[in-house]
Amino acid sequence: MSLSRPSLVGSDIADSSPTSGLLGDAAERTTAAQPFDPHDWRSVRAQFLLSPELAHLSNFYIASNPTPVRDALARYRNAFDENPHGFLDDNMFRRDEDMLWRTVCAAAAEYVGGHPDEIALTNSTTHGLALTYNGLRLKPGQEVLTTTHEFYPHYESIRLATEKWGASMRQISLYDSSPDFSVDEAIARIRAAVRPNTRVFGVAWVHSNTGVRLPMTKIAAAIADLNRTREESDRILLVVDGVHGFGVADEDVAKMGCDFFSAGTHKWILGPRGTGIMWAKPENWALLQPTIPSLMTKETSAAWRQNRQPVGPTQGPWVSPGGFAAYEHQWAAAEAFHFIRQIGRKRIQDRILELNGQIKEGLSRMKHVTLHTPLDPELSAGIVTFDVQGYNPQDVTQILRDNQIIASTTPYAEPRVRLSAGIVNFPEEIDKTLTVIRSLA
Repeated sequence: MSLSRPSLVGSDIADSSPTSGLLGDAAERTTAAQPFDPHDWRSVRAQFLLSPELAHLSNFYIASNPTPVRDALARYRNAFDENPHGFLDDNMFRRDEDMLWRTVCAAAAEYVGGHPDEIALTNSTTHGLALTYNGLRLKPGQEVLTTTHEFYPHYESIRLATEKWGASMRQISLYDSSPDFSVDEAIARIRAAVRPNTRVFGVAWVHSNTGVRLPMTKIAAAIADLNRTREESDRILLVVDGVHGFGVADEDVAKMGCDFFSAGTHKWILGPRGTGIMWAKPENWALLQPTIPSLMTKETSAAWRQNRQPVGPTQGPWVSPGGFAAYEHQWAAAEAFHFIRQIGRKRIQDRILELNGQIKEGLSRMKHVTLHTPLDPELSAGIVTFDVQGYNPQDVTQILRDNQIIASTTPYAEPRVRLSAGIVNFPEEIDKTLTVIRSLA
């Protein structure tokens, strides 16, 4: 259907915008006079410069930064502008204990439940996935098994790497109906799909086209069981695109059982744009061949100066790409992890599941809406996708935008409408959104 329905802006629906009453005008959004209370959701919301006129329901996309992150960005940026050589040299190349990237690795490691040396710093999930697959030294004849539910960067990282190494890739579907997703069926399909030449299973933690959240610990256990009869050099490696679970699910990545994990920190972690992490245990880092020269290790540059090969297996910092970066962004990511830990990982998970549960429950009661995301909170995270009968997804998101609600469409072959509530949202915003969608019947 073409976009012909009039906007509801100006109606009682639009006038009931919850953010205007909750936050007041833009001046009140500054936090200089307001101490941060991580246990008060209104105080949390006040840490962001998000427009109070809009209901921001695309939180999966790219984050607005909270006050501590913005302050760190400004602090580092000013220091670079005042003394670019001195500030970079002091914090990147002089004393090892003063390296600011180490504070980011430490903060990330605390969040994942691992060790700082297990962290590599990247600029995105895509960056981490590409570094993983490109560095795995796949052999001709080996395959990467993945799913039909992966987003483009994961699929393309696998395709490019397998073509380079002379390996192959194969896709399987983990479910036929996302609302009826079954953990047991998905694991059975993985087990049945594995072949003797399967070297990697690559999978997304949360599917951005359906909102399905996979039980990664159970999948890792199934992969470990399959590996019991395999030689170490042929064991199946579990590579996870973790971006839409990272910052939502109250789980320790380091205890999940995967071999390599990649996630941007500029989405649910609320970090600066252009930041991300990779995580792996030391024995798995040793399997990777670095793709880009790193500035976060002295060994590789020392080997170059001394005209020798680097000593020892690959380590996490060796995989962190070098080249001068937007260091104010990279280093300020530590403040994002600290901000989240102040609020509490479980409290954030519960809030996100509660608000997205409200979206799902409301949509499930509308006969003109097809919900694609499981109602069970254990099987979803912060993404809800759906279709509206008689409307294409782009028209639905435009109608929502006309009513000051920011939604999105999924960029897949079959696009869907997508809503994503985060810790900056309130139930009143969900009510308003559901009212607009209900009016499309």
